[in-house]
Amino acid sequence: MERMEKFIDNLPPMDLMRSEKMTLVQLIIPVESAHRSISYLGELGLLQFRDLNAEKSPFQRTFVNQVKRCGEMSRKLRFFKDQISKAGLLSSIHPVVEPDVELEELEIQLAEHEHELLEMNSNSEKLRQTYNELLEFKIVLQKAGGFLVSSHNHAVVEERELSENVYSNDVYAETSSLLEQEMRPADQTGLRFISGIICKSKALRFERMLFRATRGNMLFNWAPAGEEIMDPLSAEMVEKTVFVVLFSGEQARTKILKICEAFGANCYPVPEDINKQRQITREVLSRLSELETTLDAGIRHRNKALTSIGYHLTQWMSMVRREKAVYDTLNMLNFDVTKKCLVGEGWCPVFAKAQIQEVLQRATFDSNSQVGVIFHVMDAVESPPTYFKTNQFTNAYQEIVDAYGVARYQEANPAVYTVITFPFLFAVMFGDWGHGICLLLGTLVLIARESRLSTQKLGSFMEMLFGGRYLLLLMSIFSIYCGLIYNEFFSVPFHIFGGSAYKCRDATCRDAHSAGLIKFRDPYPFGVDPSWRGSRSELPFLNSLKMKMSILLGVGHMNLGIMLSYFNARFFRSSLDIRYQFVPQMIFLNSLFGYLSLLIIIKWCTGSQADLYHVMIYMFLSPTDDLGENELFWGQRPLQIVLLLLALVAVPWMLFPKPFILKKLHSERFQGRTYGMLGTSEFDLDVEPDSARQHHEEFNFSEVFVHQMIHSIEFVLGAVSNTASYLRLWALSLAHSELSTVFYEKVLLLAWGYDNIVIRLIGLAVFAFATAFILLMMETLSAFLHAMRLHWVEFQSKFYHGDGYKFKPFSFALITDDDN
Repeated sequence: MERMEKFIDNLPPMDLMRSEKMTLVQLIIPVESAHRSISYLGELGLLQFRDLNAEKSPFQRTFVNQVKRCGEMSRKLRFFKDQISKAGLLSSIHPVVEPDVELEELEIQLAEHEHELLEMNSNSEKLRQTYNELLEFKIVLQKAGGFLVSSHNHAVVEERELSENVYSNDVYAETSSLLEQEMRPADQTGLRFISGIICKSKALRFERMLFRATRGNMLFNWAPAGEEIMDPLSAEMVEKTVFVVLFSGEQARTKILKICEAFGANCYPVPEDINKQRQITREVLSRLSELETTLDAGIRHRNKALTSIGYHLTQWMSMVRREKAVYDTLNMLNFDVTKKCLVGEGWCPVFAKAQIQEVLQRATFDSNSQVGVIFHVMDAVESPPTYFKTNQFTNAYQEIVDAYGVARYQEANPAVYTVITFPFLFAVMFGDWGHGICLLLGTLVLIARESRLSTQKLGSFMEMLFGGRYLLLLMSIFSIYCGLIYNEFFSVPFHIFGGSAYKCRDATCRDAHSAGLIKFRDPYPFGVDPSWRGSRSELPFLNSLKMKMSILLGVGHMNLGIMLSYFNARFFRSSLDIRYQFVPQMIFLNSLFGYLSLLIIIKWCTGSQADLYHVMIYMFLSPTDDLGENELFWGQRPLQIVLLLLALVAVPWMLFPKPFILKKLHSERFQGRTYGMLGTSEFDLDVEPDSARQHHEEFNFSEVFVHQMIHSIEFVLGAVSNTASYLRLWALSLAHSELSTVFYEKVLLLAWGYDNIVIRLIGLAVFAFATAFILLMMETLSAFLHAMRLHWVEFQSKFYHGDGYKFKPFSFALITDDDN
């Protein structure tokens, strides 16, 4: 045992197995070199600063004015970016590299550019509004002038007939009342009109409102404008309608003008004289031509200014983001006015200490500071952050683990084993080497275009696929491997590794595939024999195979998790966890389900007809009864009794010893510490307020006991439920295989049975669609989620705490556009 422990201790450490060793450091930075030091640390990206001003609001911090200035510059840069995109211009992909510009100079430049752009936009809006008004006036003159005279003459004729036939009658003059005589029109008709233009969508409601307001005492004529006009509010081209309203009376005129204002209709005066109309039309056309020339010149000048800004926009945005990040970080440091220095604390990997010191020395030299930056290591109280160095290949697996919970500092990392177990368990459910080849081809396309896609902004779905391209690569390779074991190519078996081990006894069994088959050679060398496909015993055989295989994989996977809890306990030097957690858990799990796995392997090797359901059930109900024909090996009954007793003993072994031993150790440690503190008063006076001595929590035996009881019950019940949970490997594999068979036989073969090219093409299209969207997309997602659940719940629950927090260093490379 000691030799084994020495061998384990001497094994070389794995990079991804444990997180990087971290240390808490303190920086004392002179004010004159503070900005440059933080900038250089941001370029290095290996130091995570602690916020020493957490109790202060953002407006109470030292560099709040600089942060506000950077925020204002970010707003101006976003304004420039919006203006460039609205103008249809593209910012330079390869920006001009300028020498470093001071923040004050950049601020002045941005203010000048913004003022210039705002002035050009204001002038352009005024010119555009004038242009739109003149354009509408021209259209109103053209459209309204045509029917205005005819409508007006028609109204005058009707009024004249009314005057001649009614008002001129002597009888009417004698019998009419004084009020009616006063209302009799004069020689002038008093007919007026208002012309204008309105949006086509509002024209019908506008006419109804006019009719109701004037009680029908008006004549409404309209005509389409014939061309779209820009709406000044929405800047969109809209269709408009020219209208002319003929009415009589001042009150009607006031009502109509108010309704026009409410509906956003623009009214324009149109003279009745045709000569005046033509003269005004010529003047309007002349002014429109001048305005078009002026607008074109303004747009060219504005685009030229925006293009010059676009050349530098990327560099400016990067610079402002960096400066804002630097000042945000400086606000996390304590500012000591008397000593003229900034004091900061942060976490860094142990391997990065030399690099950080070199960067700080370079910052001191470049800033011509007389005093260097003081860098020293501090004693830490809280748990350090977790930092794993990943690459493009391992990053996707680490993200899967971190989605469950970030590993505790120096805890065993499940991602090391997930690299293999995750795609393999996926492939057990997805096994079909035809589908695996399709998945592999899609993955190879992503990997081949890696350099181009990594620089593009992808959608959320494509970004997820691209980030997991190497995960998909292993998933597809393992799917091909498991598909070869299942001997399924789009559900069709092939004689890849030789002929079948079975043949027909005579010619009568060739169509039945069920009776008369005899074994005439050695078993099929790799995977499932093709003769099982289509036989009556196909489903019972494959169900038995995949169900037992799922149990074997599940028990092995859970044992791996418990073994990792042993390595965690050894690493953290917790002998209690080894003796009273690891050992009883291994005994309990393997006494029951490890024994079941042994029975499965023996049954496969011997070809026994024993009923394993009966063996496992009566192992609990009547362990002393004779097994009879279900006995697989000599001494099976006494072995079952021993294993059952060990499983029963393992439960109190997990539950009771650990809480009582912890209580005893705490009482002894507490007594020793109280006497020892009398001689360490000088040490205690120098201890910082955040020392570990003040962080000792009071030992609560009932809480510890309840926690241990919950943990023990969870493991005992979980051993059963988790083993049953691995049966999803069998269920999804069966579902995938049966769906493939249905699409192949009921769609493709059925369509191919018709001697019609159209039906065959339709069947092929339906088969391709079902394969791509159901089997390659939905089934892939389903198997992925089930494999993720098996790792999160069944595997990681055996050893993984996942209550740490990520190492988030101050790094310019991690700053994105969203940080603005």
